[in-house]
Amino acid sequence: MMNSVEKGSFKRKESLFRNWITKDGSAGISGSGGFTPEKDRYHLYVSLACPWANRTLIMRNLKGLQEFIPITVVHWRMGKESWHFEAENGAEEDPLYHAKFLYELYHKVDPNYEENGGVVTVPLLWDKKNNTVVSNESAEIIRMFNNAFDDVGAIAGDYYPEHLRSEIDAMNDRFYNSINNGVYRCGFATTQEAYNIAYQELFSALDYLENHLKGKHFLVGNQLTEADIRLFVTLIRFDAVYYSHFKCNRQQLRDFPEIWRYLRELYARDEFKETVNMFHIKHHYYESHPSLNPSGIVPNGPIIDFSL
Repeated sequence: MMNSVEKGSFKRKESLFRNWITKDGSAGISGSGGFTPEKDRYHLYVSLACPWANRTLIMRNLKGLQEFIPITVVHWRMGKESWHFEAENGAEEDPLYHAKFLYELYHKVDPNYEENGGVVTVPLLWDKKNNTVVSNESAEIIRMFNNAFDDVGAIAGDYYPEHLRSEIDAMNDRFYNSINNGVYRCGFATTQEAYNIAYQELFSALDYLENHLKGKHFLVGNQLTEADIRLFVTLIRFDAVYYSHFKCNRQQLRDFPEIWRYLRELYARDEFKETVNMFHIKHHYYESHPSLNPSGIVPNGPIIDFSL
């Protein structure tokens, strides 16, 4: 997942599979067509530790797609061969192909996936009908889940409404590099300069967010949108992992009254709460990055009460 680039900063590679499930099966804004909304045609591979995968689980819950799109949870510990399958404490074996590693699924579609610039990531949305990958881009998967299944039984609700799209896009853009990816830019920086820049941008964005949330329950339009989903998955991991493991330690989120209230209000929703597994989150980060935590020891704390 990491690349060394100039001045020691961290940059994330783009996802390579960018097909879309659409209501009529036509091609989306990228990729090929032929992916129609059908019950139990698709399978979602996720990690409960990964914030990007967490986005898709929340949207899947909000839209009531649990029976439409079953999931498999990979093991929290990510080794040299990336994500693997193992039945342990909520992690599962691969039910479709009995694969041992997630890369085996990518190789079914492209045997030279890594050589072609691909990275083995979750979430992975798989098409069982054609034995291929639909998408491994979480931002686009949540938009598919938002409306593609509306005519075949999904729960009503639009989390990317047309009249708010420009504001949602602006909010996503504001927080993606500074917060969502900003914590990684802090944690995986390999020079002091790169870390300082990422750290400053992260906490400037959090200061902005604290002020923006005064008198508000949501980021945009006084309603729950995908902007809230995208931000929540980073915020919920902040005090437990990013504050210490990624050196994002100017303040904990509990030191921001408005952000802390906002986070707990979202967490109080069952669709959000049931996707959060702190065991997977903490054990993944502290066990999977030997360059940051050579001992692999997982801290027992902190004790965090997200209740309102």
